[in-house]
Amino acid sequence: MHDLDLLLDAAREAGELAGRLRRQGLEIEYKAGNSPVTNADLAADRLLKARLLTARPNYGWLSEETADDPARLAQRRIFVVDPIDGTRAFLNDRPWWAVSIAVVDGERPVAGVVFAPEVGETYAAQAGQGATLDGRPIRAGDASTLEACRMAGDPNMFRHPSWPVPWPEMRVEPRNSTAYRMCLVAAGSFDAAVAPVAKHDWDLAAADLIASEAGAFVGDHHGRTFRYNRPKPVQASLVCAAPGLTPLILDRVRHIRSGN
Repeated sequence: MHDLDLLLDAAREAGELAGRLRRQGLEIEYKAGNSPVTNADLAADRLLKARLLTARPNYGWLSEETADDPARLAQRRIFVVDPIDGTRAFLNDRPWWAVSIAVVDGERPVAGVVFAPEVGETYAAQAGQGATLDGRPIRAGDASTLEACRMAGDPNMFRHPSWPVPWPEMRVEPRNSTAYRMCLVAAGSFDAAVAPVAKHDWDLAAADLIASEAGAFVGDHHGRTFRYNRPKPVQASLVCAAPGLTPLILDRVRHIRSGN
């Protein structure tokens, strides 16, 4: 079985398990930083780890819900997993959550799947072979002006008075899952997704490949593409945008200071 087929099967199994556990009633705890985690997150993580590492025992493992093992750094190929990206949406009965799984080879993803069960959408990509939504090819949009563009993000963030130059009027809509936001840009449903805060590798890796293969730009606020499977699995920020919007967005966010 090819890696992408393995990811597709595993993502669907994990999504179905998470949905079933939510219908039965969730157990909720809170991690450091007041981030929620449910029994469904943990069960999906266990399922994915067993399923994927049984099939690929020589791959490393990095997941939001598993303690990080530095042994992954010695592996050329690793799985990068978020069993439920968008847990707050999952908790609040909103549809914008997804199972996100990537295979990273060296420092870049080579296979990726983002499965959003509640909206019935499966995004997938393999390096050099384009990106798909439910098996059909997708491409990023052709927007070239920020005015009236469709932006996936926090409306309050764009209205914040700290921006040196105010953002123009845009159609800004929230979507809890970072990976799902990026996939919406990949499919041309949205024109861009901007998050000027640090994001973990498991938030990004699968959707990075999908959006990049669909012709979108994916990187940080300095315009740097992401490198994965490093000791600290964190990226400085996120800009995912249609190619015509990318320079306009980067021009507005380059001033942001970050630790990365």
